[in-house]
Amino acid sequence: MKRFALITAVALLLQACGGSDSSGGDPPESGTPVPQQCLRSVIEANLDSALQVVSTDVDFSFYLEDINGDSYEFNRGSSTLQTPYESASTSKWVSAAIIMQLVDVGLLSLDDSPQDFLNAESWPVENDDPLAAITLRQLLSFTSGLTEDALCSNLPNADYFACVATTAERNIGNGEVPGETFNYGSAHLQVAGAMAIEALDENSWAALFTNFKSLTGLFPNSSYNLPSTSNPRLAGGMTWTAEDYINFIRAFRDVDFYTSDMVVNQIASDQLSEANIGNSPALSGIGEDWHYGFGVWIECHQNPFSESACTPEQQISSPGAYGAYPFLNREEGYFGIVARQGELGTFREGYALFDGVRDLVEDWAACSR
Repeated sequence: MKRFALITAVALLLQACGGSDSSGGDPPESGTPVPQQCLRSVIEANLDSALQVVSTDVDFSFYLEDINGDSYEFNRGSSTLQTPYESASTSKWVSAAIIMQLVDVGLLSLDDSPQDFLNAESWPVENDDPLAAITLRQLLSFTSGLTEDALCSNLPNADYFACVATTAERNIGNGEVPGETFNYGSAHLQVAGAMAIEALDENSWAALFTNFKSLTGLFPNSSYNLPSTSNPRLAGGMTWTAEDYINFIRAFRDVDFYTSDMVVNQIASDQLSEANIGNSPALSGIGEDWHYGFGVWIECHQNPFSESACTPEQQISSPGAYGAYPFLNREEGYFGIVARQGELGTFREGYALFDGVRDLVEDWAACSR
């Protein structure tokens, strides 16, 4: 069974490689000057004050953790790190990371196409259609040419694989050439997820996610349940707790569930250097010309995005439409999350909350306790 092969391969490879746990090593060189005679207690008091007066219509939790495991936590109202929140697009990072684990152990390749795993019933794309050239790499980077989502991805009783077929049918003949244009949307990960399910010889994403949880110990209190566990939206259908997501980011940073840091580097590297920017909520929503890796945004505060100024990648993130904002600063090794669930379309509010205290966050990370 392919599922047994994954468990065996991951166990043996992780035992041999031991991951790349950075938590026990020296902190990375800091690009941020350490404030003279800084005191984290003072910075944290200033963070408390700033977050207490943030204008917001919903409660939230705010968490930071540095490379040494020291942390800061702020909870507003009834929100805690154990409060369940609907993910919106924050699940994109998780879904891509899970699929890349199958790439890591050789059950998938970034050069694979949907038809390599899906039959004609699930993937009715003829060989003469440009979309027949779609690769997993393009699906994970949202450059596959799939521009139309299927309504059935929002229907709890729809069949997952039948909905993937509907997605294909809605995009056949759309004139898009895979790899040419970045279009942020849900269709890419639904198709990539179908490939992963077949590669692992499972019958559902829920079974694949259960396998991931048993291998890693991550997300014990989280699930892909929207619109249903049998037909989840991989690009936005999780319910998670901030505590679970925090543990995921730490494990991702420390390469705990991959065999080498090469996989993390691929996920967190700019995949759009040759692509045009089509639909980008970062550009339209907050005016930032961010690029994209595999399921994560590559943040850069220079518009337009400049290869020389914005690489190597410093911070990656996966904001959600309800205002949650998980991030990892790869340059300094610290990470965090704004956990909240506002109205649909309040992505900007969650990011603005973080951006409003960004200087304090950077001071906190640069200051030893």
